[in-house]
Amino acid sequence: MSVSTPATIVDGRRLRSERTRQLIIEAYLSLLRNSKQVPTSAQIAERAGYSVRSVFERFPDLISLRIAATDYAFAQGTASAQPRDLHGDRATRIRSQVETRAHTCEAWLPMWRALNANQGDSEELKSRVRLARELIFRRLELMYQPELSTLDEPMRRYTLIALEALTDFESWGRMRENFGLSIEEARAVWMQTIDRLLPPTPAA
Repeated sequence: MSVSTPATIVDGRRLRSERTRQLIIEAYLSLLRNSKQVPTSAQIAERAGYSVRSVFERFPDLISLRIAATDYAFAQGTASAQPRDLHGDRATRIRSQVETRAHTCEAWLPMWRALNANQGDSEELKSRVRLARELIFRRLELMYQPELSTLDEPMRRYTLIALEALTDFESWGRMRENFGLSIEEARAVWMQTIDRLLPPTPAA
């Protein structure tokens, strides 16, 4: 027969608290995906299955919850968006980069919109926006290094800026929502346009 010790009791409480915290974050993200409105504490609590008091026991305010949810989303997005086919030919690299980016945009567009809408409330949220844009920029630089290496500055930077703007979250949102394109059609638009924006691939 096992006997509970003070340490195991504390550990159990800590695990339950962390689980509650995670469920609140997931509830917040779930609500964002289903509505363009930033959810209230009452809506978050109801979706998570806890009281509003439980929400504020884990997060001192909603800004703290948004920051935690953003960090969780970034971690999930980064894990599922590892670079692939870095040494493939031009068409393979374009297809790989677009498929990965499209998956990220489809999954996290509501989170990105909420982050931008609320970044004025917190320097930490602003820093997340800057970090996300920098990561996107560096990923493009990595995937299209052979083509970009043929350009002098500032044309290289201008091309990267154009590619980043083209594959921005809101670009994806406009194609999917405003123009009603399917995921496959939106990917095709990006692939064709990227191919036109990039300079010729240097000979091996």
